[in-house]
Amino acid sequence: MPLPTVPTDAFLLNLPKAELHLHVEGTLEPDLKLTLAARNNIELDQKTIEEVEASYQFNDLASFLAVYYPAMNVLQTEEDFYELAMAYFKRAAANGVKRTEMFFDPQAHTSRGVPFADVVNGYYRATQDAAQLGVSAELIMCFLRDFTAESAAEHLELSIPFKDKILGLGLDSDERNNPPAKFADVFAKGRELGYKLTMHCDIDQIGSIENIRQVIEDIQVDRIDHGTNIVENPDLITVVKEKGLGLTCCPVSNSFVTADMKAAEITQLLRDGVKVTLNSDDPAYFGGYIGKNYIDYAAKSGVSSAEMVQIAKNSFDVCWISDEQKAQYAAEIDAYVANFHE
Repeated sequence: MPLPTVPTDAFLLNLPKAELHLHVEGTLEPDLKLTLAARNNIELDQKTIEEVEASYQFNDLASFLAVYYPAMNVLQTEEDFYELAMAYFKRAAANGVKRTEMFFDPQAHTSRGVPFADVVNGYYRATQDAAQLGVSAELIMCFLRDFTAESAAEHLELSIPFKDKILGLGLDSDERNNPPAKFADVFAKGRELGYKLTMHCDIDQIGSIENIRQVIEDIQVDRIDHGTNIVENPDLITVVKEKGLGLTCCPVSNSFVTADMKAAEITQLLRDGVKVTLNSDDPAYFGGYIGKNYIDYAAKSGVSSAEMVQIAKNSFDVCWISDEQKAQYAAEIDAYVANFHE
């Protein structure tokens, strides 16, 4: 039957999709935080789920990070990392996710004395078990941009024995005074090692456009995380289109750290032919997994069902997978659309 012009929540929730901007540490739900704290004998200021939820308060990137990193203290063992990732994969599967290339932040753990191997092995084991849920999963190792380039280089070296478990490299955390150029040499070495490359270009940061230019022209990334400020420079939009670079937009989290979700900008880019995607970023903190991002963006923007289908197809098209796999996922979307009924 033909799709309704206006996409319904049920259609968007179950629409096959890939999630490409997901910090697995940002999926630490209050109940799991309390469980891990008890297991690892960590004293928390919060004692109930409600108290943990109340602690998740922030109004910009800096205040978010001030809450985000201390919460990770409950993650201590390989099993902890495994359980965190598996909890996400279960929610992802319920949100129509068929493929995820997810971020993890090893420096946030090694700086606390957690062995690098425990972090990677826990997450990797979960990516393998995610297949039982119908989710294909890979890992992207992110560097914290407010740490030194030397620390990033050290962790790149640490990753080499685990290269078969890590698909790519990313760059996240506080963008202020930490431009992509700071990590140019590390990412060049990562490319030599065979890693795919992506970097955060957070929304409405000082120097946003110059940072976007750096990741496109100097670092030559394979994808851009956030990046919505590119609307300010038509020339860069042209380059992104020519290169076929994807933008991993996160509307719900945008609305927490800036004035709005940037729906108008995302829609402008979509209609201009940029491969924008929708993702959930840190859903335990921002109150919504990827399905909510699809639903809230569609409601705010007023885009059509066909345009939401295009966003889902974009998400697979900019995955780091083979052309054959991309075609298979596109066919899965087409079959879903053809057979959809409320």
